[in-house]
Amino acid sequence: MSNGPSPSISGLSSRVGETVTLKGWLYNRRDSGKIRFLVLRDGSGYLQCVVVKKEVPEEVWEASGELTQESTLEVTGVVREAPRQEGGVELGVTGLTVLSLCRDWPITPKEHGVDFLMSQRHLWLRSSKQVAILKVRSEVESAIHDFFHSREYTKVDSPILTPNACEGTSNLFETQYTEDEKAYLSQSGQLYLEPACAALGKVYCFGPTFRAEKSKTRRHLREFWMVEPEVAFLEIDGLMDLAEEFVKELTARVLDRRKEDLKRLERDTTVLEATVSKRFPRIDYRDAVEILKGKGFPVEFGDDFGGDEETALTQGFDTPVMVTRYPTAIKSFYMQPDPKDPDVVLGLDMLAPEGYGEIIGGSQRIHDHDLLLSRIRQHELPLEAFQWYLDVRKYGSFPHSGFGMGLERFTAWMSGVPHLRECIPYPRMLYRIYP
Repeated sequence: MSNGPSPSISGLSSRVGETVTLKGWLYNRRDSGKIRFLVLRDGSGYLQCVVVKKEVPEEVWEASGELTQESTLEVTGVVREAPRQEGGVELGVTGLTVLSLCRDWPITPKEHGVDFLMSQRHLWLRSSKQVAILKVRSEVESAIHDFFHSREYTKVDSPILTPNACEGTSNLFETQYTEDEKAYLSQSGQLYLEPACAALGKVYCFGPTFRAEKSKTRRHLREFWMVEPEVAFLEIDGLMDLAEEFVKELTARVLDRRKEDLKRLERDTTVLEATVSKRFPRIDYRDAVEILKGKGFPVEFGDDFGGDEETALTQGFDTPVMVTRYPTAIKSFYMQPDPKDPDVVLGLDMLAPEGYGEIIGGSQRIHDHDLLLSRIRQHELPLEAFQWYLDVRKYGSFPHSGFGMGLERFTAWMSGVPHLRECIPYPRMLYRIYP
């Protein structure tokens, strides 16, 4: 058994004709008389390894017959072209060592309930669809950083522990910070990014955020990852352009680099391709209300839209839709009212098609000190907790805008997966924190 690093399956297409030794796990085994087909996985890909009885020593043939799903093995053989196989190659086996025989693998090919699979999440991660989803997620993360770095944004790490709740404590996780002080797990890095963009111009944060709301919908997690840019001197129209450009670039990256994973997920990429090539519709909230009324929804100005309304608004479109200028009364205290129509704010929600709902929410922020002060009082928020936030408007105020996008919601849409729980390695949901 060799102790050095093994080559990866994903790199074998350039090594046709060479003898290689690989380490990994048995994903599947099929016997056909005196030939065995072993599918090896190593995290980078899947490889068909062909064991022919008359071409290998007896002990190799015997060892290949002992293998069970998820057994750990080392296999040696010659890489050869196989156009029908994933990656275009297969391995003609010459040697095989069983490193660890897996017994009683709990996730059999039969149908399992979601609760069982979630309780076995540490093992369910190994299944091909879960691997594909996590590779899409990782690609999106990488693309996010590349998008902002290529545009000279500075990454700023916002704190996870905060001394006050942005908008009340009902949806926050509380923790004891000192003997006398409480702290809260952050719902968003935005408030801390706003002072940072006064220092650095264009900034973003990307990290875990927490929501303690008692929601069990397929669109909610209690712990998730969110990316949030904040840009000095950017106003609402520029923000909408930035959000559209961002989603287009991320989608193009997934289509380009994760083809095999999308294929494994059986993802119809028609809508994703349209997203890259077409301009996103922009619908004013007041017009959205009329559209929904026309579709039979009992909505009025001042109502927030739920999942059904969001889905209805995107019907007929094959790209995300941006709904703009929501009522001031239902939006956060820091959102800039429209100077031409103070009943609405200069904000946007980007709704993904195919029923995936909101993937981005953002706004132009209030930059007038006195207006922000009045909004804090109107929302009955503790003034002393927000004095630092008001300081940004007191010392060299400036227009600025930003948005937030949940990584899991975007990954779910890219992957065609209906529930967010499969789009994060270890989901934290209402009543589930194991494993």
